[in-house]
Amino acid sequence: MEIQHLELLNFRNYEHLIIDFNSKMNIIYGDNGVGKSNIVEAIYCLALTKSFRTTEDKNLIRQGEKETRIVAKVKERVVHNYELVLNDEGKKALINGNAYKRLSDYISKIQVIVFSPDDLKMIKESPSVRRKLLNVDISLLNNNYLKYLASYNKVLKQRNAYLKAVAVNGNSSMDYLDILTNNLIDYGLKIYEYRKNFIKELNKKIGEIYSKISGIEGLNIKYISSYSDESQESLVNLYKKSLERDLFLGKTNIGIHHDDITFLLPFGDLKDYGSEGQQKNAIIAYKLTEVELFKSINGSYPILILDDLFSELDKKKINNILNMLDKDLQTFITTTNVTFVKKSLRNNSKLYKIVDGKIEEE
Repeated sequence: MEIQHLELLNFRNYEHLIIDFNSKMNIIYGDNGVGKSNIVEAIYCLALTKSFRTTEDKNLIRQGEKETRIVAKVKERVVHNYELVLNDEGKKALINGNAYKRLSDYISKIQVIVFSPDDLKMIKESPSVRRKLLNVDISLLNNNYLKYLASYNKVLKQRNAYLKAVAVNGNSSMDYLDILTNNLIDYGLKIYEYRKNFIKELNKKIGEIYSKISGIEGLNIKYISSYSDESQESLVNLYKKSLERDLFLGKTNIGIHHDDITFLLPFGDLKDYGSEGQQKNAIIAYKLTEVELFKSINGSYPILILDDLFSELDKKKINNILNMLDKDLQTFITTTNVTFVKKSLRNNSKLYKIVDGKIEEE
């Protein structure tokens, strides 16, 4: 899969930008604050209909404008025309001029894996951050997962509301609560299987890739879930045991909405014992392992974005990473210093210099 052509209208600091990309490596460089990351952010937005840098869609629209458009020619066997429109009324996603009524049916059509410095949150911050990133990654592989997740969250909201109603009224029917619980378990088990299999596949290669980057062996990911190796019947009993606590707190305390993952090396959890460099290398290894997993499942590579890859990494590790990238993988790199990339790789790349919001191809 590759982005051949990109056009931005009123996106971030760009009034109108048109770029044709290399099918291999594309290096976008320039000083801080000139709009390098905005270009790769637009590619990500086109794929997932949201940004990896902000939760507010309005921040993507150029100041003083009411609407932004991202248009691209995307090749996977054949070329398709993609378009995403963002404005005050919401989002509209189109392929070859045909609009999708549900964005969940559109997401996963373009498969993009992104690394950015903020991804360190996947190790450093709360389980909810890790679940969110995990959900995005699995959704790109299968949009059925996204639909199950939406259904689970809907039932979870209904169950929590009913728990509060039971606590207040005292005489509400438990039959309806049982129905909600069974539905929650049904969707939860499906999501659990997706997550378990995803982590299992990642663990087949992540240790090897991490070792090639850092020289340290033994990295693996541990998946933590209350659904681990549980049957439908045993989960029903777990929810029954938790009912008194659920009623007291007015929320559901068991389920895949409490799942977590940890990154482990032989000396312990990277969150507690790893240096920032080790943590960063682990996330990069995670992303590169995903690239290989997507290729094995889909038969073609996703698009890889490495935003500000070179900050806080030495030249040796940078080139260890770049040397692992397959020649058929379209890659976008943003950086302030292109000299970190060795000359042989630069010669096989297309370079774009950003100056004052304008692009200069080299």
